[in-house]
Amino acid sequence: MAQSAMSGHGTTDGDDPLQTAVWRLRSRACWADAAALIRPETPAASLQRAELLVERCLYTEQGWEEAEDALRTAEALAQEDDERGAAACERGQLAYAATVHRVRDRADEARAALGRAAALIPPGASGRAVLDFRRGLIAENLARSPQAARAAYRRAHAGATAHADPLLLSFTWRHLAGLALRDGELAEARHGFTESLRIREELGYLVGTAPALASLADAEIEPEASRLREEARRLFRLLGGVPTWLAHQLAPPAAGAATA
Repeated sequence: MAQSAMSGHGTTDGDDPLQTAVWRLRSRACWADAAALIRPETPAASLQRAELLVERCLYTEQGWEEAEDALRTAEALAQEDDERGAAACERGQLAYAATVHRVRDRADEARAALGRAAALIPPGASGRAVLDFRRGLIAENLARSPQAARAAYRRAHAGATAHADPLLLSFTWRHLAGLALRDGELAEARHGFTESLRIREELGYLVGTAPALASLADAEIEPEASRLREEARRLFRLLGGVPTWLAHQLAPPAAGAATA
């Protein structure tokens, strides 16, 4: 299952105290609490609140109406093209999440929203990297086109590098590694998964650490693979079974097969 990517404000010393508090809650799967700290009175604040609640949907399969309400507020407050583009990008992500979790097929809406975002977010902007990543998710998981997904992830990876966005890099490393694993490129896959895990541990992105551990386990041999999966299970239980889709990947072989 693919994850979201949102810029990791509040991850370094000297950041705004509010953003630091939001990041700490978000990284521990407390999206509703993080969103409650943000007053949606400006385009930037309303968008950040929507981003948090959309991410909660992807990780927990809950809170869809609240995310829709927050996103409508962000869309209404957006005034500049980059703000409208960012809101459209988030609209595409919410529609993608609903589709991939089989809540409702909104694949066409997701593609259309990301298309609007592409027309509004200029090349080279920081938001373009997130947009490219999300277009990669649709190519990989909805269109089943690994070649298109790889190209989009590579663009996102380059953008995240240019804009020093380590959290997004952790996602691009992981998804590029996943494609490499499908192609049997074990060394490349292991390197990408290792980089993703390293970044998430350094950022303290706890909710993303268990998926990173499980992915790396898929590229490792025994006994290291079992050790990594057990650590992933420990974190998964610690966070109350979040992300929900990881339960299938961490299930013992006799109980169920791993998901992509």
